[in-house]
Amino acid sequence: LYKNRLKVLLNGDDITAYLNLPNFVVKDKEEVFYRALQLDLPRLLLENEEGLLKLSQKQKKKKGDKPEKKDGEPKKYVKIKVKKSVLEYEKELIELQIELLKFQNYVKEKGLKVLILTEGRDAAGKGGSIKRLTMHLNPRGCRVVALEKPSDVEKTQWYFQRYISHLPAAGEIVIFDRSWYNRGGVEPVMGFCTPEQHKHFLREVPSFEEMLVDSGILFFKFYFSVSKDEQKRRFESRRNDPLKQYKLSPVDAKSQELWDKYTVAKYSMLLASNTPKCPWTIISSDKKKKARLNLMRYILQSVNYTDKGKDIKKPDADLVRDGFEEIKRMEISLNKGDESFKKLDKHKK
Repeated sequence: LYKNRLKVLLNGDDITAYLNLPNFVVKDKEEVFYRALQLDLPRLLLENEEGLLKLSQKQKKKKGDKPEKKDGEPKKYVKIKVKKSVLEYEKELIELQIELLKFQNYVKEKGLKVLILTEGRDAAGKGGSIKRLTMHLNPRGCRVVALEKPSDVEKTQWYFQRYISHLPAAGEIVIFDRSWYNRGGVEPVMGFCTPEQHKHFLREVPSFEEMLVDSGILFFKFYFSVSKDEQKRRFESRRNDPLKQYKLSPVDAKSQELWDKYTVAKYSMLLASNTPKCPWTIISSDKKKKARLNLMRYILQSVNYTDKGKDIKKPDADLVRDGFEEIKRMEISLNKGDESFKKLDKHKK
């Protein structure tokens, strides 16, 4: 009797009489199996294992359970743990980038000229900060300038001449990834310029920058300050990462060895070029994410523009300082170094 009923079910005939359910018509095999299970018909009638599997999944879905996955079937989603600090960083980053876009629109509307210099030792985090700064800005009104070493013709020109053509026009934001301050740091340390050329640069640069400000350019100078240990760690990371190896250069290889010479060059550069009209802003960059946020905060806090947000945080006072404070810190550090050398000389004697 059960076998005969099963034949009727599988053929899709009207089985109202057999199941005692009014107005029930079997439409497909899956529905038949499901009804059979509902009515507790003997399992021996359900010989199709594939049908049983589909029925069990259908029942679980109806109850709100997730269907079991077959062995070897790849999962669609995986769980990823993210630090709360990372989520907070990304949230503020987006908010600041929105404000920067408002500022860019204001620059274009008012015909302003904005110039931003980013300087610092190798692997100080300049490139990453510039990338986040310009990520959502309109490229038609924002340019990043990263010049190669000067050509033979440029070497014969006035030192600042090759930079002048890249200065911003009305409605533009221009960001220099390294600038004329190569002559204040890398060139004298690596021997790419003479001591006389270095001294001449330090005498000329304050007047040159004052002319830029007097011409109506909104001028920012940022120096990213990284510690020696953190620089070493980043160099090792670049050597081991194929995607970062392009960042390594012969100059980078000697940065750790010539650390003290770079410190002296930085000190002389700040003394000569940190003026009231064109001050330096020093950003501690051992923590890259904090350095990026502080860069954007400082710029946005320093300017006014239409529909400016009221919740923009101030730069972190422990990580951002002006050039005068940095000079004082360096003098204390250099004096301590001199005292330790004097004690070492006395000990040797």
